[in-house]
Amino acid sequence: MTNIILITGATSGFGKAIAEKFAAAKWNCIITGRREDRLQALSEELQNKYGIQTLPLVFDVQNREQVFSALEKLPAEWHGIDILVNNAGLALGRDSFENANLDDWDTMMDTNVKGMMYVTKAVLPYMTVKKKGHIINMGSVAGKEVYKDGNGYCASKYAVDALSKSMRIDLLQHHIKVTAIHPGAAETEFAIVRFKGDASKAKQVYDGYTPLHAADIADIAFYCANLPEHVCINDLVVTCTAQADAIYFHK
Repeated sequence: MTNIILITGATSGFGKAIAEKFAAAKWNCIITGRREDRLQALSEELQNKYGIQTLPLVFDVQNREQVFSALEKLPAEWHGIDILVNNAGLALGRDSFENANLDDWDTMMDTNVKGMMYVTKAVLPYMTVKKKGHIINMGSVAGKEVYKDGNGYCASKYAVDALSKSMRIDLLQHHIKVTAIHPGAAETEFAIVRFKGDASKAKQVYDGYTPLHAADIADIAFYCANLPEHVCINDLVVTCTAQADAIYFHK
């Protein structure tokens, strides 16, 4: 089998764009997500359009049992995972700390932090046995600077940053690369999820400037993944031209 990439949260946004980018380059794709209908549709699209093999796995990264049940029982031909993209994640709510919803906090921590840890832990045996692999973690500018009303989300992405550094150190002995990509404002379903379906609020986030697009991040992930074996981009912060950091924009 040719190169294999595993992408979590592949049904939309960055995850879907990354799957399309790698499939176009003839990588076989293990794609995961919670929405079975979208996952199956993407699986068929990638196979028909690019002539590659796909393995769609329906599970929620928050659920430890589902994660390990799905990933510990991969068919033998899919064991040679070259790249893991920990993309599944979300923001929920934009409230001051004292008004924040506890369920939102739990969901963000369980998905963005624990979910990433579960999936990585389950996939690593496939990489350590061959002493080679590449883990790409999707962080955020919110994991570099805290902004007003970002509390739980910022905390979860700071954890992604810390875990990426920790993985990089611990996995040196296994010759496994770890890259953290930290996007700024990008026009995907992200804002709609954050504002719980309020499309007007979501649209306001991107008014007055040109944000990043999912394809931009897919291009960057592809570049990082295709460098020579002795080269690893460890940490990369990416914003649109109108954004300086997690806080300042020119509109």
